[in-house]
Amino acid sequence: MPRFDVITLMPELFGPHLSHGVTRRAYESEAVQVRVWPLREHAHGPYRRVDDRPFGGGPGMVMLAEPLHRCIQAIRADRMADDGAPLIHFTPTGRPLTQTLVRDLARGPGAVLLCGRYEGVDQRLLQRHQALDLSVGDFVLSGGDLPALLLMDAVARLQDGVLHAPTSHQQDSFEGDGLLEGPHYSRPEFWPEGGQHQSVPPVLLSGHHGDIQRWRRSQALEITARRRPDLIEAARAAGRLSADDERILSALYNRGL
Repeated sequence: MPRFDVITLMPELFGPHLSHGVTRRAYESEAVQVRVWPLREHAHGPYRRVDDRPFGGGPGMVMLAEPLHRCIQAIRADRMADDGAPLIHFTPTGRPLTQTLVRDLARGPGAVLLCGRYEGVDQRLLQRHQALDLSVGDFVLSGGDLPALLLMDAVARLQDGVLHAPTSHQQDSFEGDGLLEGPHYSRPEFWPEGGQHQSVPPVLLSGHHGDIQRWRRSQALEITARRRPDLIEAARAAGRLSADDERILSALYNRGL
C-alpha cells in the first residue's frame, strides 16, 4: 500500500485532485495514502522563511536546506519505519519519469515528494537525503506540485478497484510490450463533420475479433514507429516483436512511414 508524503508551499493545490475523478477511489479507500506537509510549518522566525538568494549570484531564490530537513525528519518519524520510501525531487535535470518506475512505486511503500519552487533546492539537502531527481518532460514548470500530482495519479490508477475494468490499464501505452496504444472510435458510425462523412474503419464493425486484434496491432506499431521509434528498438531488443510485427514494420518502412 503506497503512501505519499508531499512537501509543498501550496497545499491547497492537492485537495481537488484527491476528491475528484476515478482516482479518488484510491485515496478514499486508502489504497494510496496521501499526506500533505506545508513546508512553512517547519520554518523558523517571524516570516517562516523557506528561501534565500543563491551563493555566487544570479537570478531567483533557492529553497533552504534547514526547513526542508526538519520537514523530512518529521515525515520519517511519522512513517514510524525505515520502509525504504525514497525522497523524490522533481526537476528538469532529473531522469525521465516512466511507466516502469510508476509500476514500481505502485507496488512499493510510496515516496516522499519534494515539490520545489523558485530556482531550485539547496544541493546539500538533496545529497543528504539521497534524493531521486525526476523529470516529467523536456520543459520547465514553476514548481514540483504538478509533477507530484501526475505521479500520484499514475500510481493511483494502477490500484485494484480504481478503474472500472480491472485490466484496462494493461492495454495502455507503455504497458505490456512497451508500444504506444492505437486509435479508438465510437458512435456515430458516420460523422458528417465539415461536410464530409468520416466513417469508422470497417474492420472495427466486422465482428471478427482476430481481424480486429491484427488491425489494432498494426496501428500500434505504425503510431509507435512514427512517433517513438526508440520504443520500437527497445521492444525489438527485448524480444517483444513477433515475425508478423516485423513484416508490418518492414512494409511501413518501405512506404516511408
